[in-house]
Amino acid sequence: MCGSVEAFVEKMNKRAKELGMKDTNFVTCNGLDADNHHTSAYDIAIMSRELLKHEMITKYTTIWMDSLRDGKFQLANTNKLVRFYSGANGLKTGSTSKAGCCISASAKRDGMQLIAVVLGAQNSKDRFNAAREMLDYGFSNFAVTSFGEKGTQVAEIPVVNGKSKTIMALTKKSSSVLIEKTKKDLIKTHINIPEEISAPVKKGDIVGEMIVTLDGETLAKTNLIADKSVKKKTGADYFVKLFKELFV
Repeated sequence: MCGSVEAFVEKMNKRAKELGMKDTNFVTCNGLDADNHHTSAYDIAIMSRELLKHEMITKYTTIWMDSLRDGKFQLANTNKLVRFYSGANGLKTGSTSKAGCCISASAKRDGMQLIAVVLGAQNSKDRFNAAREMLDYGFSNFAVTSFGEKGTQVAEIPVVNGKSKTIMALTKKSSSVLIEKTKKDLIKTHINIPEEISAPVKKGDIVGEMIVTLDGETLAKTNLIADKSVKKKTGADYFVKLFKELFV
């Protein structure tokens, strides 16, 4: 891809900075110990989160066992959580003499994806136990709460001088937040829309905003858009209306 190991490592460091990995510096592209080659648990979590955006990755990281060479050689996944932890879908184990036993463990339940990173464990068993404890804590205490899928009807808005009397305000995108389960009932949803809107209106025009807050802090925002286009009434439209009122 880049012509040399050095050029590829340079590209790795550039991408790491783009992702906000402030405590990472790559020297090699194989991850083995090297002077000034370092990272942090937080940065590994950032990198793992980015990797999980590519859905195909879990097609491979969830394989427990496979064979090579016409079945003559078998490989087992070094991430034991994939087989023994509910919802586990990755991601990567690793170990060196300096780093100890490490893992970036990912799991998904009820639409919530969690990542637990363990570095410097004394042995493989310890890293899995630590990752399992963190994931258990996350699933026990937090939940993803949805506030409407994309296209959810939120409110009806009157249209002034329009060929249609109203439009529906729809959520432009899906909205969800990660919160502590004990605070779920404290969440408030605020709908900001005008009392009326003037024609013409185009389908997809932003007509308001939905804001989700907790203890006065904004957790999520999404624009509200018009569900249809509404043309402005013409003089002819008013004449037809008047005619109908007088003679029909």
